[in-house]
Amino acid sequence: MKHLEDTPWWICDEEDFNFCAYVDTDSNYFNAEPLLLHLYPDFETKSDEDKDNILEKVALKYQDIITEYYDVLAREAFNVSTHRLEMKTEAVIRSAYFRATRRYAQWITKKEGRAVEELDIKGLEFKKANFPKYFGTFYQSLLELIIKGTPQSIIDKQISDFRTEAISPDVDFCLIGNPTSVKVLNDYVESIPKPGKILSVLKKGAGANVKAATCYNDLLRFWSLDKDYSQIVQGDKIKWVYLKDNPYKMEAIAFMEFDMPDKIRDFINEYIDRDKSFQTILQNKLQGFYDDLEWSLPPANPLIHKFFTFS
Repeated sequence: MKHLEDTPWWICDEEDFNFCAYVDTDSNYFNAEPLLLHLYPDFETKSDEDKDNILEKVALKYQDIITEYYDVLAREAFNVSTHRLEMKTEAVIRSAYFRATRRYAQWITKKEGRAVEELDIKGLEFKKANFPKYFGTFYQSLLELIIKGTPQSIIDKQISDFRTEAISPDVDFCLIGNPTSVKVLNDYVESIPKPGKILSVLKKGAGANVKAATCYNDLLRFWSLDKDYSQIVQGDKIKWVYLKDNPYKMEAIAFMEFDMPDKIRDFINEYIDRDKSFQTILQNKLQGFYDDLEWSLPPANPLIHKFFTFS
């Protein structure tokens, strides 16, 4: 994480190595690899299960050391002789990826002494409601492969193959549309199209979702479909996609899956810019991933973020 690159003096001196990988509310995460390699020079030759057990053993030992020190802390910092301060080992994490505060993924293999196999994900972009599930499912599968040590060459191919699939006409455009809502539609529509015009006039500052929703309504009116199909109104939940060059010079269009005329569906199928959707929704996120991993990005591929790991 960027803010951990400059370690404050109260954590460790400038010339010292900082073992703290992440801090979140009442939890602290430490990179155990240097200590494990010091205590067990043959650590890397051991099985994953043995590594987990050794790490847990070391963590429990330091848990007791820190808990004992709380007596000194309570007396010297708070001037009390009794307290309830206690350090507790929560989990053994074989590898983890910390994107930012409360945005991370961790591969937990032991939790409170029990062996588990759990991918814990918090706050990452693909978990948000405005991220298409079609892309989110792939993003999560990729994250799991990376956090479990899959080589870059395999990850590169996974992305290339998925991109080929995602931009194919065989994939329903509803799957790759940006899910969102239009909370301020009325605030930006200055006037509906005048005779001989197709597009409404919008005020400055209209967001992409507002522009896309307005284009949908304009097409409904232009094709005299507004009496049979619902227009998008303020507060509606919609999806929207980018468009290639088209006769109406629309850059994007929104839609509601449950009430869409075939004529507009055909229009979107013909002019949707699938490649741009892939780039703006998924590729930009994956690019950050690769940057954090310090991987070289293939020319036409997107990519990925930073781990600490002991295996």
